[in-house]
Amino acid sequence: MELSGVLLPVGAAVLLIVILYGSWTAGRLDRLHHRVATARARLETELARRSALVAELAGSGVLDPASSLLLLDAAHRARTAPEAEREQRESALTRAIAATGTDVQPWAGELAAAVRRVQLARRFHNDIVVSTRDLRTRRLVTWFRLAGHAPMPATIELEDGS
Repeated sequence: MELSGVLLPVGAAVLLIVILYGSWTAGRLDRLHHRVATARARLETELARRSALVAELAGSGVLDPASSLLLLDAAHRARTAPEAEREQRESALTRAIAATGTDVQPWAGELAAAVRRVQLARRFHNDIVVSTRDLRTRRLVTWFRLAGHAPMPATIELEDGS
């Protein structure tokens, strides 16, 4: 009788700790999923800005016609790419920027800043995705399905000049 009197409070305390940890972990997962969505939106914004800047540069008349056409085509393909081809087309735009030698003034600084913002946004997104995936693979999270029905986030792999 004495043993069961001790086990009941200990079992209740362990159960309470598991419930509190599970609740905290579920909240953390929710915040991480929100951060992934926010970082993805920021990356999309930076990619769109870069494409718009490249298209503007291509139409400005400061580049030779071949470079202008190459950049304009790559920017258009990147902006209109279906989701399945987006990474490849954005990488093709990065290669086109590098190949055309777009270091004409005053565009060089602005274009370099746009390329750098894309690099930073992609790294930030991928870091958050890795953190989210790490947390989602823990036993407690998978056993109790603390991630709910949220899809597993994926990293974005681009050739972004980094």
